[in-house]
Amino acid sequence: MTRIDSPTPITRRTVLGGLGAAATHALLSGCGGVNSRPIGYYANPQPVPSGPLMSASISVSNSNSGVIGPRFAGLSYDKVSMSLPRFTPQNTDLIGMFRTLGHSMLRIGGNSVDLMHWAPNGTGLTSGEIAPSDIDALAGFLDATEWTVLYSVNLATSTPAAAAAEVAYAAQSLGKYLYGIEFGNEPNQYGAANFFPASSWNLRTFEQLWEQFRTATVQATPNVVVTGPAVVEDISSWTIPFAQYVGRQQIALLTEHYYRGNGQSPSSTAAELISPDPALMAELVALKAGAASIGIPFRFAEANSFYDGGAIGVSNSYASSLWVIDFLFNVAQGGGNGVNLTGGGDTDGYTPIADNDGAVVEARPEYYGTLLFSLAGQGTLFDTTVSASGLDVSAYAVERPDGGLNIIAVNKDTTRNLQLTIECGQAVRSAELIVMTGPSLEATSGVAIQGAMVAQNGSFTPGAPYTATASDGTVSCYLGALSAALIQIA
Repeated sequence: MTRIDSPTPITRRTVLGGLGAAATHALLSGCGGVNSRPIGYYANPQPVPSGPLMSASISVSNSNSGVIGPRFAGLSYDKVSMSLPRFTPQNTDLIGMFRTLGHSMLRIGGNSVDLMHWAPNGTGLTSGEIAPSDIDALAGFLDATEWTVLYSVNLATSTPAAAAAEVAYAAQSLGKYLYGIEFGNEPNQYGAANFFPASSWNLRTFEQLWEQFRTATVQATPNVVVTGPAVVEDISSWTIPFAQYVGRQQIALLTEHYYRGNGQSPSSTAAELISPDPALMAELVALKAGAASIGIPFRFAEANSFYDGGAIGVSNSYASSLWVIDFLFNVAQGGGNGVNLTGGGDTDGYTPIADNDGAVVEARPEYYGTLLFSLAGQGTLFDTTVSASGLDVSAYAVERPDGGLNIIAVNKDTTRNLQLTIECGQAVRSAELIVMTGPSLEATSGVAIQGAMVAQNGSFTPGAPYTATASDGTVSCYLGALSAALIQIA
């Protein structure tokens, strides 16, 4: 359901490549090292927000609610990207943007997959073709970013032999950066897309075709990791039955796509986007059970706010910054092993990184929410309880390797600020926080983290973190209206 572009550590070494020394030390101390500042040390007290101020609290329990593992928050691009000078080792701005998000996974897929054909003698950068030089360029990009790739090949209009040959070359060229492969994109819609007669296209027909492609591919490249089925919606009628049919002997990762709704619908508003999505919760329950039934993980390998390119003025607004934080944590709590956020191009719809035929234009609002999530790091999630007088506030707690906590709190109320008390459930020696802000829910620019914007080349130099009040097991701070904060507790 992506819009095809037209041709016209975490190591903090990667995340903090553009930071000054002071800011680097501050974030390192909160995100993984031991913060030795004593209680009562107020290097940079947080200013009191202007406007209405309400009391609210967050309580962190010792009950586990999920895990954020490696390469969780990734990106997904249409395969037509490989016909553009986008994923090349020379595209230093895009490399910088990727590196600032840490080490993650790129998915090459989208609607254009089933229109791209393997051209072993092709010259590269040619519409409708994938040549060896295109894959080599992707390999150089991945080497520069240290990202892996989930690589899709044409199922609808290609042949098993062509797919096998392309994967064999990709495995050789991409090497350790090739996470795995998938065949086709959203095959449950092939009938509607006129790839096959709608009257005869069904799950069983797909499974038979898929097995032909897989058999040829693993014969040519025996150790390649195979994933699937890359379906959108239809979890109970396509995704889970497919998984149970092929079993863990044939796939290592169950892939599904997610969008909140139709980007062209009048109901696809900013208020709708940031509100809870019961459908997502139901999908996660079904996917977790289905994947567990055959003993493999699952991932939203393509996802974003609203499909059909997004809702203009919503998917590219500050609302997406706040939405994506909740979405990523919801997937982790629901048992998913990650998300690949759809992007590419410079339209007014969704994309975390806007670019013009590969040349970076800017980091869009959704990028900032993804960055704040990434700064929370990997680890076990603890249950949190929020008391905020009915306001739309969410909170998530990640246990760091040093035993400290990284807490992200999101206040989606448009006018009311919070005086926040956090019961951490453990002793607290010190606490610091960095805050993401935006001018308004509908704003398409002006988003910042601790006063800083991400530069075109991915460099990011936030201001010094605020020092929160800490006493025993309690932390006190402010959470302004329409803001999110990463609170780093040691």
